[in-house]
Amino acid sequence: MNTDADVVVVGAGVNGALLAKRLTTEGFRVLLLESGPDTAWDYESYSNLHLETFFTASTKSVESPWPAAVGAPQPDTADVRRADGYFLQNGPDRFGSSYSRTLGGSTLHWLGVCLRMLPEDFELHSRYGVGRDWPIGYSDLEPFYREAEYELGVSADVAEQSHLGITFAEGYDYPMHRLPPSYSDQMLAKSVDGMEVELGEEHFALKVRSYPAARNSVPRQGYQPAGAVGEPGEELSLHRGLGQRCQGNTSCTPICPVQAKYNAQKSLAQADRRRLEVRARAVASKVLIDPVSGAVQGIEYQRYDEPGSPRHTVHTATGRFYVLAAHAVENAKLMLASGLGGSGIGEGLMDHPALYAWGLSPAPVGAFRGPQSTAGIDDLRGGGFRAHHAAFRFDVGNDGWRSTTGAPDSTVAAAVNDQGLYGDRLREHLQATLPRQVRFSVAVEQLSDPANTVTIDPRHLDPLGNPRPVISYRIDDYTKAGMAAGKRVYRQMFARAGIEDHSDDAGGSWFPSVGFEGEEYHYHGMGHFAGTHRMGSAAENSVVDGDQRSWAHRNLFVVGSGSFPTMGTSNPTLTMAALTLRTARTLITALHQTRS
Repeated sequence: MNTDADVVVVGAGVNGALLAKRLTTEGFRVLLLESGPDTAWDYESYSNLHLETFFTASTKSVESPWPAAVGAPQPDTADVRRADGYFLQNGPDRFGSSYSRTLGGSTLHWLGVCLRMLPEDFELHSRYGVGRDWPIGYSDLEPFYREAEYELGVSADVAEQSHLGITFAEGYDYPMHRLPPSYSDQMLAKSVDGMEVELGEEHFALKVRSYPAARNSVPRQGYQPAGAVGEPGEELSLHRGLGQRCQGNTSCTPICPVQAKYNAQKSLAQADRRRLEVRARAVASKVLIDPVSGAVQGIEYQRYDEPGSPRHTVHTATGRFYVLAAHAVENAKLMLASGLGGSGIGEGLMDHPALYAWGLSPAPVGAFRGPQSTAGIDDLRGGGFRAHHAAFRFDVGNDGWRSTTGAPDSTVAAAVNDQGLYGDRLREHLQATLPRQVRFSVAVEQLSDPANTVTIDPRHLDPLGNPRPVISYRIDDYTKAGMAAGKRVYRQMFARAGIEDHSDDAGGSWFPSVGFEGEEYHYHGMGHFAGTHRMGSAAENSVVDGDQRSWAHRNLFVVGSGSFPTMGTSNPTLTMAALTLRTARTLITALHQTRS
């Protein structure tokens, strides 16, 4: 099974899939190694396997449709409450995010939010004296943002997204119209739109805006949305009828039942299959380096046959170029285990530690209907206050208190057990309560901190003998001050909208917490890993250059959100997709040069 290819790619998430599509359509042979198990390539199997697994799971967690393999263990959202998870947590604070090691990666269960980063996010140190500057700017990435929005199939309106310095090419609009605002979004907007808040010496007017989402809506200008993967009985194709439009299902996270939301398999289905080999259950265990030239010579990987067994065989994949596209944590772990060169591998781990805010609105807002979030409040993502504390943004939830207290189940249990309600009184209570439940997530910016690291320890190995990630993590005062500001603002919004605040109820007390200026802040991870192989302007201060090419090993590219020097407040997927498409251009040029 040793294979020669033009490019060997490790990881079949969004970055690996986009590279595979671009490279194969340019005529190059790609071997794609995925550590996790294969996922269904036809819709009938998708329904019978993944949806059925989700339906029958007792806990509807992010991972419930996508169970881990013994050979490719993964973090679980419940790990934040226990000491025996995949991560070894060194503290002082708990890292509360997870990801999936399976074909398709975390795009199988993401929400689909596709915000661009702000121009000021790329120049944070130059503008505000904090964080780092990127070696590239917004203008360098803007053409690739457009490409990524078409590759992922993003629904939004340029007119609504043109704020806080975000600019678009003349005549450009997203491939699909924005998703319609939910009733909850519209009700909140009536109270909040135009409301002014003060941060430092600046005043900001708030507005509820629909999110750009990689979820199919009404196409523009002949754009053809990518529906569900696989006609029944046909491998690696796109379904002609199913998933062409979002149907308003409420389980976007962890699974879209019709695949109207983007996942990485859609890009793989559009690749040139004649030049692409996807090899699942293939765990990259070592990057082999020529000790003289420093060039990568191959990827050693372990192939297991059964997801429930650690039995495996060892192989080597070889090519002209190599790409690590596994994950910010998995990339760093593999580089450290292989002894690769680079300044700061595993350092600067970032996430968006987020607060939950929840309450009861004075009137029904239609909770528990439609996609879990369709809009947010983004006006506090940028500004001069960032010289002193973190920026933040608000996700507006359509899912009631599901994320915070486990509603509606917990609401029923509390009414029966604590209030003694049953029969008509129980029904009346639920009818009066559940439709009024409101939830915000307050995603707070975190800077690259050298104390936040992914390392490995030979004493702690997984069943295949590979190191488990050791996470050292702290939330510094810059981010804590952003949490405090976010809490002040959501309390102002709740008061203006007449929402009865329940954010300090015991329902969310299982989340980890940090203290700041005498107050406790419970937080959860957003799954937005970044910063473990950051890009920079020189080998002395970074692992990769602005093209995500390794300074130490020039036929190696390391792609994904691990390359981010900062991450602002935007979800990382769109930006890392744009970076990957930019890297694909560089890699294609290098391949042509070496071929000639």
